Amino acid sequence: MVTLVGVVVVFAMVFGGYLAAGGSMEVIIYALPFEMMMIGGAAIGALIISNSVPNLKKTFAGFGKVIKGPKWKKDDYRDLLCLMFLLSKTLKTKGVVGLEPHIENAQESSIFGQYPKIQSDHHVTDMICDTLRMVTMNLDDPHQVEDFLEKQLEKHHHEAEAPANALQNMADGLPALGIVAAVLGVIKTMSAIDQPVEILGRMIGGALVGTFLGVFLSYGFVGPMAARLKQIIAEEHQFYLIIRDCITAHLHGHAAQVAVEIGRGNVPSGYQPSFLDMEEALNAIPVDAQA
Repeated sequence: MVTLVGVVVVFAMVFGGYLAAGGSMEVIIYALPFEMMMIGGAAIGALIISNSVPNLKKTFAGFGKVIKGPKWKKDDYRDLLCLMFLLSKTLKTKGVVGLEPHIENAQESSIFGQYPKIQSDHHVTDMICDTLRMVTMNLDDPHQVEDFLEKQLEKHHHEAEAPANALQNMADGLPALGIVAAVLGVIKTMSAIDQPVEILGRMIGGALVGTFLGVFLSYGFVGPMAARLKQIIAEEHQFYLIIRDCITAHLHGHAAQVAVEIGRGNVPSGYQPSFLDMEEALNAIPVDAQA
């Protein structure tokens, strides 16, 4: 919603200021479809050339992510901490035998089932289950596990940032594509040099719409969207850091509640539950879920 407000503000301020200064929209409206076809079409074509099909899908999906915001909300961070508490407590009290049913099939697990949004995200469940599965195979050195997770997180974050980088590359290229469209407009104008001044002036104005449109789209929309998408990706990355911290804290021998408190430190400030809120959430977990 905030993003849409920003879009309205950009349009209102730019075109409102232009009209308030006595400008006419006639030339812009006439040239806009042709200039948009050249600039927008070339930008999309360049995006296709420079990215793989999976990256293209993620990039187009990124526009929706920019509008909707981060996937994980405040309740999701609390739920993740509760989930890590249950898994850590199960491993500590029941051992490998008690934990295996939950990490071998997270979709059928009664523990994961209490948090369906997390359970439905295969990246999160795979990271939790794969790491705990290695722990059950005697990889219980917290430093080795942390090193393993760091490599996994670095790879995941690098891949997740690809759409934001693709959008930024598009933003960087749009002003130049606007110049290309403007040059073509000038070529068209020069071929009609024998026309009256009024017609030539309108043609030159139409050509300049290309320069305006390239810069306007780059700095008013695509560039800010790329920056916002990068922020969202970085924020969502914190979700995985919580998993890393909770698991390594458990391997260092801390109690389940202490491991959760260590993980709570990586929750983004705007979503971070207080110590008391977290304590209430852990106490509210049904007894049969902890058994």
